[in-house]
Amino acid sequence: MKISILNKINTLLILFVTINSFSQNIKTKKFNSEILQNDRYLKIYIPPSYDLDETKFYPLTIVLDAEFLFDVYVGNSILFANKDKAPEQIVVGINQNHFDERYQDCSYQKENSLPTQESEAFYQFIRIELMDYLEENYRISPFKTIIGNTLTANFTNYFLVEEYPGFNAFININPYYALDIPIMLQQKASSLKDENIYYYLSNGNYNLEKYSTFIDETNALLETVNNPKFKYKYEKFENSTKTASIGQSVPSALAFIFEMYSTISDEEFDKNVKDLSPADAIAYLEKKYVEIEYLFGSNLKIREKDIFAIEAIVLDKENGDYLKNFGEMINKLYKESPIGDYYIGRYYETEKKYKLALRYYKSGYMKLPEGDPNSDGYYENIERVLQKRDGAYIEENPK
Repeated sequence: MKISILNKINTLLILFVTINSFSQNIKTKKFNSEILQNDRYLKIYIPPSYDLDETKFYPLTIVLDAEFLFDVYVGNSILFANKDKAPEQIVVGINQNHFDERYQDCSYQKENSLPTQESEAFYQFIRIELMDYLEENYRISPFKTIIGNTLTANFTNYFLVEEYPGFNAFININPYYALDIPIMLQQKASSLKDENIYYYLSNGNYNLEKYSTFIDETNALLETVNNPKFKYKYEKFENSTKTASIGQSVPSALAFIFEMYSTISDEEFDKNVKDLSPADAIAYLEKKYVEIEYLFGSNLKIREKDIFAIEAIVLDKENGDYLKNFGEMINKLYKESPIGDYYIGRYYETEKKYKLALRYYKSGYMKLPEGDPNSDGYYENIERVLQKRDGAYIEENPK
């Protein structure tokens, strides 16, 4: 009993510290909007690393219905960043529920599904005033996400169906779609040519039948889109509630949207990597990290896990011709690691250039820290090449 109580106390303390730590990075700002002719209140979350590296840029997420969605999104974004499943993000929430502003902010004309005059003003507030302010005052990377729920979810789509989408990723939780929005989405998704667009959509049997059915019909339309630029995920939660679905949708959407940022998953490997040549596998890995840096502002070194993900391809195909390229890439990234020297040594060993093989195997061995349990195994490479070198010398110079 005492242990159980202590565990509960420890859990509460951990939750308190976590909430307190990220709440310290949140500030509330009163934003005077000339377009709206009133003050709007924002919640702004800045990652702890922001002040530590002035060269680093961060993806931006705009959260509508901030009173309901902001804390859920920020909490999940921190978790994903800590687990290296997504980059750290700057998150900006717009409060819309103090005076039920959401209904005016996100209203639409029933006859054509387009924003009303008030809603168009709110659109321009985000697209022009807010985005300009954030770009001028924070280091924002090119990748931007917007999230909404029910009515505000429908509103996010106006940023997608325009000529140049205002965001790269859209999270629609239980959207109350305007009548013409599904067709607009299908047409836009089919015509995308430039940047990838990520579109997450959730639904559930907790929604009123008219909304749930319409979301299902929208999904049926979007599933017909055959455009690699349109990345789409749909989820229907059968045993949930409208409130609980928010907590289910946000982490699922984050995993989907930031899949490219994560290390190579089994699914990504099977779909994109396993049939590549060694040269193409190395190029795929390098391109993946170039895109990560460009979109997310994260200057990551290629993770060791991703290096090992393509190891079998480099080793097994084309007689090891690309082992040297592979090893040189690793040495650039991890100068203190023996792994790069090992692969270059292995390349020269397969080429029967034993003097060069020994040089790299010895270089790698010297990088191992004293007492490393891998030392004996690594030294076997040196002994093996010495035997091969001596055997080759005897063959070339018989008595």
